Amino acid sequence: MLRGLPLPPSLLCLWATWGSALSPPAAPGLVPGCPCPNPALCRPLFGHSQREVFVFDVGGKDWKHYDWSRMTTIATFGSYDPELLCHAHANEVRVVLKGDVPIRDVVDQINRTAWILDKVNLAKSQFMDGINLDLEEAVVYQSVEYFALTKLVKETTDIFHREIPGSQVTFDVAWSPDCIDGRCYDYVAIANSCDFLFVMSYDVQSQMWDDCTAKANAPYYQTLSGVEAYIKLNIDSRKLVLGVPWYGYDYPCMQLFEAGRCTLRSVPFRGAPCSDAVGKQIPYKEIMQHVNQSITGRIWDVDQKSPYYIYQLNNTYHEVWYDDPQSIFMKTLISKKFNLRGVGVWNANLLDYSKGASTEKPTEEMWNALWPF
Repeated sequence: MLRGLPLPPSLLCLWATWGSALSPPAAPGLVPGCPCPNPALCRPLFGHSQREVFVFDVGGKDWKHYDWSRMTTIATFGSYDPELLCHAHANEVRVVLKGDVPIRDVVDQINRTAWILDKVNLAKSQFMDGINLDLEEAVVYQSVEYFALTKLVKETTDIFHREIPGSQVTFDVAWSPDCIDGRCYDYVAIANSCDFLFVMSYDVQSQMWDDCTAKANAPYYQTLSGVEAYIKLNIDSRKLVLGVPWYGYDYPCMQLFEAGRCTLRSVPFRGAPCSDAVGKQIPYKEIMQHVNQSITGRIWDVDQKSPYYIYQLNNTYHEVWYDDPQSIFMKTLISKKFNLRGVGVWNANLLDYSKGASTEKPTEEMWNALWPF
């Protein structure tokens, strides 16, 4: 059985099969299969910095141009890249797996344990430092799935911590704990089980319950209220990492009455009459190419504390709402105000890492905005 974690009799056979695949610790100085020139770079990192900067990467080689001095953890949502792993560990940055599975597939204890063991074995084989659980499914309060999800997080954390000493297990949550998108989770129990929650303070317009108009992807006051709501549940603020977006939404207007009053076609989502699904996500690097050629240039909305611009394509006006260094910095100050564990970004590939004054400065400013200290 896993170190100190008892398994019911029905799982002993499963453990006998999987347990043999979990390699024992290598002798000091020897790391079989290590892809790094220095074997020490294949050992898990221990401890954590006083301030977390959690960055998602979706693949490719953009990581070679990241500001590694600003990061503490990189979650790899693309293909495994051993070169990235070696570089991250050389910079004392954790590398964690993506963990996603349909909740219905882990309701059963045997299936749940099998999934966890598969992931911890994969993390070991790739010399990684943990896992980021990204499920985001709608779950009914106190349903079978509700309790299974809570168990999944606790059991994943217990097994990873015991099998990979110093490893990190995190869980992605919506911008607010108020059943956003139908995600009625046991947030307190989940926060207590894992190392911290990554609060995805973006896609706030996934459910529009009021007027169907273009709005900010991550409006300041809703970001603030979401953080406060988690803390009011008595979740330790040091268990929260505030996630910010490096992308925006391009909304085609049915009618544009004036700047900031762009009506949208109704696209329902999980019970809400309108949603940001009517628009399309735009990377910050594309926004920087387009904003100065738009009809309006950058407009600052004082109520949502977010920039946007308007352009016309054929006979349709579009409003593009996004975040830039000013709006990002204001939200990272929320992290400082409430003494959160830190901040994070979805995702680092969305900046322009090409050479040139017009690209290097905006990219540098976005990285700098993550550090309000």
